Parts: sequence; structure tokens; C-alpha cells
Amino acid sequence: MFYLLEAVNWSQIWVITAVGYSVVFSALILLIFVFKFMPKVLNMQLKRRLKKEGKYVEQGDTEEQYIAGEVNAAIGTALGLYFSDLHDDESKIITIKRVERRYSPWSSKIYNINNVLPSRR
Repeated sequence: MFYLLEAVNWSQIWVITAVGYSVVFSALILLIFVFKFMPKVLNMQLKRRLKKEGKYVEQGDTEEQYIAGEVNAAIGTALGLYFSDLHDDESKIITIKRVERRYSPWSSKIYNINNVLPSRR
């Protein structure tokens, strides 16, 4: 049993562990930068389109135009309520109708398993 511990190459294990952690953390850092600079990229595209249309007025590069979080929450709530009202209101009354069932050999009692076994009287 002790000879199995000697066969393990710990340097390879540490290298694989370090590479795995570095890949994960570098991907997380990359995602942070993507999410941080995405509004700026979208605003640049908006500015270009507005300049082509002649509607953009230069306000200075230091001032960014952002929509407040409360406004975003209000817009999201309004859209959610609007799309939930598109469905018809139902009466929420469940009607159960009794249906006469046809004969089915699967539910027949003559094919019961007790008929195969001998009785124990």
C-alpha cells in the first residue's frame, strides 16, 4: 500500500493545479473587464449613429450618460406587467367530467396475478 504513494509525481500535480487555477482566475478577470467596458462600447456605437444622423451634441468626454438603476428597475417592472397582461384572464374554475371508460384488458380483474398462484387455504 505504501508503494502507491511513492509512484505519485507531486510536481506534475502542482503544475496542473496551478495552470487550472490561473485559467479560471484569468477568465474571471477577463469577464470583469468585458462587463465593465460594455456600456462604453455601446455608447460609442450610439454616438456614431447619432453623429451620422446629425442629432448628437458633444457634451464632453468626461461625462458619461448612464441610466440610473431605479429607472432600469421601473422599466423592467413595467415591461413585466405589460407582458403578463397580454394573456387572457381565466375563470380559474376546474370542471371535471366523468368519462365512461371502455373495456381494457389491462384493467380487467380476471387477469390479476392472484389467479396464477395457487391459493394457500
